[in-house]
Amino acid sequence: PLAPDRDILWRMAQEERVTVFGTSAKYLALSEKEGLEPGAAFDLSSLRAILSTGSPLAAHSYDYVYRAIGQDIHLASISGGTDIISCFALGNPVGPVWRGELQSRGLGMRVEILAPREGEVGQDARTVRLPPGVPGELCCTMPFPSMPVGFWDDPDGAKYRAAYFDAYPDTWRHGDWAELTAHGGLIIHGRSDATLNPGGVRIGTAEIYRRVEQLPEVIESLVVGQEWEGDVRIILFVRLREGASLDDALRDRIRRTIRETTSPHHVPRRIVQVADIPRTISGKITELAVREVIHGRPVRNRDALANPAALELYRDLEELRT
Repeated sequence: PLAPDRDILWRMAQEERVTVFGTSAKYLALSEKEGLEPGAAFDLSSLRAILSTGSPLAAHSYDYVYRAIGQDIHLASISGGTDIISCFALGNPVGPVWRGELQSRGLGMRVEILAPREGEVGQDARTVRLPPGVPGELCCTMPFPSMPVGFWDDPDGAKYRAAYFDAYPDTWRHGDWAELTAHGGLIIHGRSDATLNPGGVRIGTAEIYRRVEQLPEVIESLVVGQEWEGDVRIILFVRLREGASLDDALRDRIRRTIRETTSPHHVPRRIVQVADIPRTISGKITELAVREVIHGRPVRNRDALANPAALELYRDLEELRT
């Protein structure tokens, strides 16, 4: 989105009198890091709404939008999926925007945050509905208007059920680790199947990304859990600006930033510089694929990756052997 020059999308918004600007959380974060001031450089008076998706929108990106793009704009961080042709959480043009939160649950969506009842697992496990402020699985507990009715080449529905209904009976588990807020909105902490569990403390990957990617040297990052000595240790991969290198001083600053803004549990045990980060064709980073590679396991569905060759950068790394 920064080619052929970094202002291309905002110039287009001015020339085409764009009213609704759909983008990604990563693009807004990168615009901030590049020092772009679209509101001052372009006439964006027609712009009414910015929709951000692809990954959780960090709180500092809310500040950036209202500081550098426009104060009279509806900023909506939205979350749903191609598969549901809709959003489980999205913007509300007549409600307040709260920093770091998705505004509301979608109409026609019985979205709740669930956890299995203590000691219960599997298809027959009963669930607990979690109150605001407690993270858990983002689920939809009733049929919704746009839900798919099946998969192609899945005559008995086994793949469809396994994809969404294998955790809780008659409940769509979307695979996001999230929490309700006191304002009636949502905070999404990352994919639930990619959550980290060092020392038994469950951590959403987005909690680390939000802190690390504010550092000027870091363009983007990827974090996974490595099975190590009967536990899990956090491994952080970083792609740096041209000319920057991952020396001890930068490693220390990354660790200090994470520790001071989250907790000691979030601090990575290893930080590794990489030249590229694998992502899907739709642009999302692939934590699960990297997790499989560092453990020497096969990666399923490589065809969904835009740059599968990047996975080789993570294979048999010396830094992860000790």
